[in-house]
Amino acid sequence: MITENLSNVKNFEYSETQKIFSEAKDFLPINGTDYVELYVGNAKQAAHYYKTALGFQDLAYAGLETGVRDRTSYVLQQGKIRLVLTTPLDPDSEISKHLIKHGDGVKVIALWVNDAYDAHHQTVSRGATSYMDPETIESKDGIIRQSGIRTYGDTVHIFIERKNYNGIFLPGYEKLETEYHPISTGLKYIDHMVGNVEMGSMNKWSSFYEEIMGFANLVTFDDKDISTKYTALMSKVMTNGNGYIKFPINEPAIGKKKSQVEEYLDFYKGAGCQHIAVATDDIVFTISEMRKRGVEFLYVPGTYYDSVHNRVGIIEEDLTELKKWGIMVDRDEEGYLLQIFTKPVEDRPTLFFEIIQRKGARSFGKGNFQALFESIEAEQARRGTL
Repeated sequence: MITENLSNVKNFEYSETQKIFSEAKDFLPINGTDYVELYVGNAKQAAHYYKTALGFQDLAYAGLETGVRDRTSYVLQQGKIRLVLTTPLDPDSEISKHLIKHGDGVKVIALWVNDAYDAHHQTVSRGATSYMDPETIESKDGIIRQSGIRTYGDTVHIFIERKNYNGIFLPGYEKLETEYHPISTGLKYIDHMVGNVEMGSMNKWSSFYEEIMGFANLVTFDDKDISTKYTALMSKVMTNGNGYIKFPINEPAIGKKKSQVEEYLDFYKGAGCQHIAVATDDIVFTISEMRKRGVEFLYVPGTYYDSVHNRVGIIEEDLTELKKWGIMVDRDEEGYLLQIFTKPVEDRPTLFFEIIQRKGARSFGKGNFQALFESIEAEQARRGTL
């Protein structure tokens, strides 16, 4: 069973952010992210990549051998993060159609709740579109209750209730055992997940999370906060009441050239999850391991580090080591954070990962936006999409 641990968060008893959390209406209590399901073209090969490159471990499997006839799914775990990688076996299935349109990407953001039936009632009665009617699945390992709603684009939330279930993952899945066990890269839990939506849709979807799911607006960034001389975007970060679930919602802003959000929307063919931010307690170890395994990260110019101490102040880490691995630093009133972003993890320039270590900070690296966006623009220029 996955839960978030407040020991991961320093200085939790602070005033301003705690006030924002308290503004969230907890008619839909959420205990944490249960799993994230990606539809992929080849789940077997994708599982090998996520194990090798990012350090995930085998957990469960569903497919022809377990009686599932239309798809194959590999479930991987690292820390409290569970990834489900699903490939269709029927070329005419809805999963196949999703892949043709979007390519590899996030389909399901599953949320662990106390009552999946009530979660469906609370959200649908407030205007959500149902994706999965409430259902109870019984097996020798107990009972799973689940339901689901639609959110931006073709992305969905599935509500999972596990209190009477003791199985490895979900009914229909068997324990996955292989002889390949690369060591963990130190990833602990999902910090936040970012959704990219069409221009003019950010307020619609932030209102969706506020009115339908009871979230509150943690912070807003406008095009003055997130811009370069070429591109800009706007973002609202939505959080649930306990702060375990944070969903930044991005939309493009008018700029001289095509922004990263517009590029995403063009290649994903609509709104979707742009990146998954995963937390670590030792970002230097995590990034050094990932780089050894072939993970590609955005380039951070060496001049970025010339002003870090003036901007951020004293930090525990060796700045030379951070510069070596391209790790960025930012500070807010609660502390500081360390972060770095991968390049897209598939051929379409869509989904990527953020690796983050929080040393008290609860923000999202506003001080790094300029350097980050210039790095993204450099990649866009190489692809001919800027």
